[in-house]
Amino acid sequence: MAVYTEVTDEELIAFVADYSIGKVTSCKGIAEGTENSNYLLNTDKGAYILTLYEKRVAANDLPFFLGLMGHLAKRGVACPTPLDNTNGQALNQLCGRNAAIISFLEGMWPRCPTPDHCAELGQALAKLHVAGADFEIKRPNALSVASWRKLLEASGARADEVKPGLSDILAQEIDELEASWPGPDSSLPSGVIHADLFPDNVFFKGSQLSGLIDFYFACNDAFAYDVAICLNAWCFETDGSFNTTKAQRMLRAYGKIRNFSRVELDLLPLLARGSAMRFLLTRLYDWLNTPKDAMVTIKNPLEFLERLQFHQGVTSPSSYGLDQS
Repeated sequence: MAVYTEVTDEELIAFVADYSIGKVTSCKGIAEGTENSNYLLNTDKGAYILTLYEKRVAANDLPFFLGLMGHLAKRGVACPTPLDNTNGQALNQLCGRNAAIISFLEGMWPRCPTPDHCAELGQALAKLHVAGADFEIKRPNALSVASWRKLLEASGARADEVKPGLSDILAQEIDELEASWPGPDSSLPSGVIHADLFPDNVFFKGSQLSGLIDFYFACNDAFAYDVAICLNAWCFETDGSFNTTKAQRMLRAYGKIRNFSRVELDLLPLLARGSAMRFLLTRLYDWLNTPKDAMVTIKNPLEFLERLQFHQGVTSPSSYGLDQS
């Protein structure tokens, strides 16, 4: 989440008047994240999230994102629900941007995730995968292996400004990933995935998960790739070490809802390398290209170089705390 587009009081009041959510009492920009402009909107009837969709979010993807949230919410997944205006439309226009008002979820994201948090996450992720099985709209993963070389080229030689030799390191890894990545005809179980389930997109009340947010990278891809993203996002400590206990709790909780197949276990180290590469590349681009005065949190890409290097040394799922049998 972030703020790129400023909304005047007059524009906001007129926009909200088309919804049955009361009168605006306050509206404050949310600085976390990188993709859209987000505001915490309060009215005399409650709290909501106002989102303006920026250029990196394709307009033709918005029916998928908004429809998916509604679909999952109806099936018991704790996630935001897009609100319709008085004309029955969830997607509208504000300040020249596509915009939506989303229900507000209570809770806080964990700054220092514990094994209990990771277990809750694993269970919620499996429920999401199961609940999305009958969602009819499809969206390919635009940030999978076919995009990684272009992402690196977008940063080009400037990658070496972040770390000397980084461009060559990443190019060599992309060569290996492209040669080994499972294709669409593989036997990997697939469906709707979140694809960005970092701690700041998961809310808790105490140690109990209260909701999943920010579905704007959701797509159709391998379930195990989504699991691999969560391994990278939740199971590394601030010193770069991998916490096997957290991974084990997450994966076991996931497996109680949806069993892992043999092929998923075998490919998990490769998928973890790929997910580390994906976030390294997008963070690298943002690190080099986001204006210094933008109201947005820019994240260090080198954290994911360390994670990538860890997964390069993994030869079996036992390194993640899973039984190989």
